[in-house]
Amino acid sequence: MGESTADADVLCMRRLKDGEDLALTEIMERWQQRIANFIMRFVGNETDAVDLAQETFVRVYESRHRYEPRAAFSTWLFQIATNLSRNHARWRSRHPSVPLEVESDDGMDKTRPEVVSQDSGPCDTMVKKEQANAVRAAIQSLSLEHRTIILLFEYEELSYREIALILKCSEKAVESRFYRARQALKEKLRTQNNINL
Repeated sequence: MGESTADADVLCMRRLKDGEDLALTEIMERWQQRIANFIMRFVGNETDAVDLAQETFVRVYESRHRYEPRAAFSTWLFQIATNLSRNHARWRSRHPSVPLEVESDDGMDKTRPEVVSQDSGPCDTMVKKEQANAVRAAIQSLSLEHRTIILLFEYEELSYREIALILKCSEKAVESRFYRARQALKEKLRTQNNINL
């Protein structure tokens, strides 16, 4: 996200604070798909991801009077989405249920389509899709701490500093956790699917 977008987000929050509720619509137009994709990767369920993405923006609205642009708006927004996703994942682990619908192969994640060269045949495409599904499943099986770090760093491309602000820890702690998360993910892929990163 560029500087102008960051400025626009802060301006929208000021307008929202001043009672202009339509400013939330502008924020949602910019961020809803990205937040929904992040949550989808985190919780692995499209229905839950849509609900949690909506709840993220409800929290933005509810927090409008307390919002202060001390850090980037995106950092604050991902902090809300991360907390909701982690709480939901903890709740799900205590209340497991059988899903009523079969999830689509790629869920809602349209931000990082699989790149397939023009020379790729159907077999190559299928292998790439199977590997992508294996990586998604392996990420889902990581601990909440490791899953959070992998998604924020690898998929959302946030810096150690931004992640440290989201998780309320030091940059050094983020670096250390990310290293352990990568090792855990590599090990899961190696043992479960014979894939090397």
